[in-house]
Amino acid sequence: MTVQPPDPAELLQRGLSADQVAQRVNAKLTNYVRNDSSRSITAILRSNLFTLFNAVLGSALVVVLLVGDPKDALFGFIVVANVAIGVVQEYRAKRTLDKLAVLHAPLARVLRDGVTTECEVGEVVLDDVMVLRTGDQIPADGVILRADGLDVDESLLTGESDPVIKNPDDVVRSGSTVVAGSALARATAVGADAYASRLTAEAKRFSLVHSEIRTSVNRIIFWVTWALIPIILLVVNGQMQARGGWGVALANGSWRQAVVSAVASVVAMIPEGLVLLTSISFGLAAVTLARRQVLVQELPAVEGLARVNMVCLDKTGTLTHGTLVVDGVALLSGAGAHARVLADFAADPQANATAAALASRYAETTDTGPDVVVGFKSSHKWSSLTYHGGAEVGQWVLGAPEMVLDPGLNDHAEVLTRCAAQADAGLRALVLVRSTQRAQPVPADQRQVPQLPRERTPVAILTFKEQVREDAAATLRYFREQGVTLKIVSGDNPRTVAAVAREVGFADVGVGYDARNLPADPEEFADIVNREAVLGRVTPEQKKQIVLALQRRGHVVAMTGDGVNDALALKYADIGVAMGQGADATKAVSRLVLLDGKFSQLPFVVAEGRRIIANVERVANLFLTKTTYAVAISLVIGLLLWRYPFLPRHLSLVSSLTIGIPAFFLALLPNKRRYQRGFLRRVLMFSVPAGVIISACILGVYGYARAAPDAALDPIAQTQAASTATTMALLAVALWTLSALARPFDRWRALLVGCLIAAVALILLVPAGRDFFALQLPTGHLLAVTMGVVVLGCAAIEVLYRWLRARGAVSMRE
Repeated sequence: MTVQPPDPAELLQRGLSADQVAQRVNAKLTNYVRNDSSRSITAILRSNLFTLFNAVLGSALVVVLLVGDPKDALFGFIVVANVAIGVVQEYRAKRTLDKLAVLHAPLARVLRDGVTTECEVGEVVLDDVMVLRTGDQIPADGVILRADGLDVDESLLTGESDPVIKNPDDVVRSGSTVVAGSALARATAVGADAYASRLTAEAKRFSLVHSEIRTSVNRIIFWVTWALIPIILLVVNGQMQARGGWGVALANGSWRQAVVSAVASVVAMIPEGLVLLTSISFGLAAVTLARRQVLVQELPAVEGLARVNMVCLDKTGTLTHGTLVVDGVALLSGAGAHARVLADFAADPQANATAAALASRYAETTDTGPDVVVGFKSSHKWSSLTYHGGAEVGQWVLGAPEMVLDPGLNDHAEVLTRCAAQADAGLRALVLVRSTQRAQPVPADQRQVPQLPRERTPVAILTFKEQVREDAAATLRYFREQGVTLKIVSGDNPRTVAAVAREVGFADVGVGYDARNLPADPEEFADIVNREAVLGRVTPEQKKQIVLALQRRGHVVAMTGDGVNDALALKYADIGVAMGQGADATKAVSRLVLLDGKFSQLPFVVAEGRRIIANVERVANLFLTKTTYAVAISLVIGLLLWRYPFLPRHLSLVSSLTIGIPAFFLALLPNKRRYQRGFLRRVLMFSVPAGVIISACILGVYGYARAAPDAALDPIAQTQAASTATTMALLAVALWTLSALARPFDRWRALLVGCLIAAVALILLVPAGRDFFALQLPTGHLLAVTMGVVVLGCAAIEVLYRWLRARGAVSMRE
């Protein structure tokens, strides 16, 4: 549906009529933007439920519940717990994404039928005349119809900290803020077509943060899942043949036990606890960081920051507070009287941000205040105060050097030179001048530029700088000590960015690099951004391209920011970190949010990430050792047509006491080891040979039990004794593997291993424990052979551990 454009003259005088507004509402030409994430509750549940991991274990669980003993279904709790943790954490992230709203102002002001009215931001329609005043956030893109000293802060959109002067026919963008003056603007783009909405549309799309741990675990599960297909067929056939063949097993019902045995082999091969433990580790880290005012929007983001080797930093609102402070005052003449005059400038209700910054240094105002005030406007870039009596008598003018000084005068030219040097250093300079001449009358028409006094004497040069966050320098020093490369990427003037860079510890940055000079060639572009430490005048799209170029060069990139102009770069960075006071869009698409805006929290996040990576790597050795020996014995037993030696409950017992329980506690211990690439390679170097050793012990004991059964026992007891002896051998060698990986021992680790050994002994010695787990203690020669195999297996594990530790493949560093 199309609408007729309004008459320009009538629009300026009366705005839209009620009928014109209704037409645009019916045509859906409103400023409404749907504010939900692209990740629904259904999608979250689907992604966490329908995984390879859950498909395999879920199918196994159903089979056991249908044809086996419910006692053998203990592994089902792991499936439920893993899904619950993933859903809860991602739902928290969804709730944050649903708060994505670039516009903070709850109401907009529009001219309709000749009357200025307030309405919801979403109710602004195309061609509405927006009434803009100081402090307003612009609700939609528009064109200025009438302006009175309008200055707009576009820092959230562009990163440029200086206000931008806007005149009639200039474009204003949604999400920017009016910092001075007033205006009428015609809405030219609303809703999803507005600049801020288009800028964040791509950023709103949900994506998972890259995690080496998660990727490695998923890769292992993928490999194992595909290997399961032939292994399951082999095991099922073996179990049927071991029970007299398919015909006999199907006829007498023993196929049920064959299926349960096949399920046991499948469950043993899946490192189910590793997925759960990884989720728990990330979740506990998220809770710990939340107590320190760090919001983790996706679990693996904690790990990600520990892997980062390059951090790109925004300036305004990230390294700085986004406010100005007085850097210095150089007096030129008239010492004494200037102080109270500057305090009056700061106390003026219409003072701009620069003049207001004087309040921190000059608090004592004059007794009666100024008699005449000329407010600051961007058109003339100065303000003045006139006093008719007292020590301050005369007209005082505070403004930009090039506007209040005359380069044709020698004393003025010298001051201009000094101010230019301050600007080259990245500082903002103002000059205070005084005139004792009669002040020029203030024009009645505010659109006319007031006149400066002809005679004016420079009194002081005032320099301002952006207020750097108190903890920025120390935090950046920490990252440098950790071998992390730092870059500042800002939309502001390169000289200003370079000045802030020097203040927070950057060396040899010169005047910064102007991103407007970046080449179009991707390789040249990547060379420059890889080389330069400080870049200014960077557009939002360039920030994104810088991140992608650095990633192509092999860097793991973190990006910090607070403005809408940072949203795309935060989205594409390996880890996006937003400041708590930043734009909602930026916080919503980031992986981490520093809620209190303190940079000093980042080292703690890195420490948490290192602890997770190092500890998960330690316990992953346990889980993948189990996967290795499970695959090995399934293949051998399937080929030899032996009955599977374990029930699912036997493997649940082994997994709990030698992997699951100890892994949970080991994963929570402190560990400051620096991140090292090659997580999967190091884990496989230990777990594969260790799994082969354990499978050899299992097959040795089980093979002997089958070859030399105790004649004093009936067949069922013989089967239980063989199964128990095999389980005891597995428990003993697995506990020794645990003790090797838990080193170096301290009081808590020694207590943990001791408790686990005691638990094993208790289950084997207490009748109720043996009955529940279907165990029959071996005696005589079978017991002796079992103990001998255990000794050999533990010795082999010890040799493997010491050899890998000597090669640096297994670390004992904490």
